Amino acid sequence: IYFPIARGSTLGLLGTSDAIEDVRRSIRRVADRSTPQLIRGESGTGKELVARALHATGPRRDGPFVALNMSVLRSERAAAELFGHKRGAFTGAITDSPGHFQSAAGGTLFLDELGLTSIDVQPMLLRVVEDRDVQPLGSAKTRKVDVRIVAATDAKLEQAVAAGRFDSSLYKRFNSRSSITLPPR
Repeated sequence: IYFPIARGSTLGLLGTSDAIEDVRRSIRRVADRSTPQLIRGESGTGKELVARALHATGPRRDGPFVALNMSVLRSERAAAELFGHKRGAFTGAITDSPGHFQSAAGGTLFLDELGLTSIDVQPMLLRVVEDRDVQPLGSAKTRKVDVRIVAATDAKLEQAVAAGRFDSSLYKRFNSRSSITLPPR
């Protein structure tokens, strides 16, 4: 469901504390960017609300907002779910499927629980974040995707990188000075 949010509004976030006002200012500052965006915060602090506010205040607001929980994405199905597949690409593929990246084309793909992404799936994500190309299973052709990627996590990604549980290159693509950190509950 799409709810337009005016630039002068609360952006759908409750509260009037200085910390929430800082979050609102951060959203307005980065909403027009096309680079991958990371939202950090404890569970239950409203990371998806912030992602939706980024989408609704940015230039892609008229496009789709597609949310995907990365913690439930299994390695063996990841390529088909992320990038789509052609009919007959595997047992049970009775029709073509666009995948999440193509479904979000022209809009925003929200990757929730980025820190819990399987180590086998992380290189797949890195490639599309870097190149903006996807290749559906069963297709010989890659396709450009025009999508803004917003990710959220409550994980300590720096520790996960140090422990070898999170790809350092993928971390670098998302970690920037423009990351939005939500105040604790």
